[in-house]
Amino acid sequence: MLLTVVGNSGSFPGPDAPASCYLLCGEDADGRTWRIVLDMGNGTLGALQRYIELDTIDAVMLSHLHPDHCVDLGGLHVAVKWDPRGWKGGRIPLFGPSQLPTYLNQLHLLPPEHSMDTEFEFHVWHPHEPVSVGPFTVTPHPVNHTCPEPYALRVEYRGPGGTEVLTYSGDTDACDELVAAARDADVFLCEAAYQEGREDHLRGIHLTGRRAGETAAAAGARRLLLTHLPEWNSPETVLAEAAAVYYGALAVTRVAHRYDVADPTDRSVDALAPVRSGD
Repeated sequence: MLLTVVGNSGSFPGPDAPASCYLLCGEDADGRTWRIVLDMGNGTLGALQRYIELDTIDAVMLSHLHPDHCVDLGGLHVAVKWDPRGWKGGRIPLFGPSQLPTYLNQLHLLPPEHSMDTEFEFHVWHPHEPVSVGPFTVTPHPVNHTCPEPYALRVEYRGPGGTEVLTYSGDTDACDELVAAARDADVFLCEAAYQEGREDHLRGIHLTGRRAGETAAAAGARRLLLTHLPEWNSPETVLAEAAAVYYGALAVTRVAHRYDVADPTDRSVDALAPVRSGD
C-alpha cells in the first residue's frame, strides 16, 4: 500500500500545503490498482490531480465534516456533473457521517430535497462496521472531537505481501477508541495540531505530539507519522514531544511525499527515529 500525502496542513491550508487529504493506492490479486482518498480538505482537489485522474477514484472516505477535511468535495461534485467531455467514471462512492448529503447541499445552496446521488454513491459510517473497496477494508472507530460523528479510520490492505495496516486518526483527542484503531498498525497517521505548554490544557479537540506518541506506544504501532500541523506549529517541537514517549520510527509528514506502508525505503517512511542522548 502506497500513501501519498496530498495535503497535511491543520485547520486551514498553509502557503505550501493544502489541508488534509491522503491518497492510498494498492493492487489487488489480479493486478488492478485501486485508489481511495481519505479526506478532501481545502485546496486538495487541485493538488490531487497531480497524482491521479479524478475519474480513477474508487472511493472517498471522510473522517468528519469539518471544512479542512471535506470542503473540496464540492468541487469534485462539479467535476463529475459538469465535465463537458463527459465523466469517464461511474458514481464515486462516498463514505462518511450521516449528515454528509445535507452538508453538500448546503455547500452548494441547494434545497434539502435535492440529491447528488447521480454523482455520488453515499454510504454512512457505522461504528466498528468494516466496509471493503477492492483490496482495502476500512473500519471506522468513533473518536473524541468537536463535531457530530468523528471517526478514526483503520485501513487494512490485502496485498501480494500479506496484510498491511494504516490507521488514520482524523481529528481527535486521546481516547481508548483511537488506541484500538491503531493497534499494531504498520503506520499510524496521526494528527498533532496542539503543542505541550500552549494548548495541552484543551481537551476533547486535538492531540499534542506527546499525546500522539503516547497513543502510538499504547497501540504498539510500528511507525508514527505526525500530520495536521497548523502553520504556526513547529514540526521540530511536535516531533520532540512524540519522541519523548514513543520509540518506534517517527516522522512528520511531508506534503507531496509518497510512503510505502509495508517497507520503509528512501522514498517512504523515514525509518530512523530521532537520535536520543545515550543512544
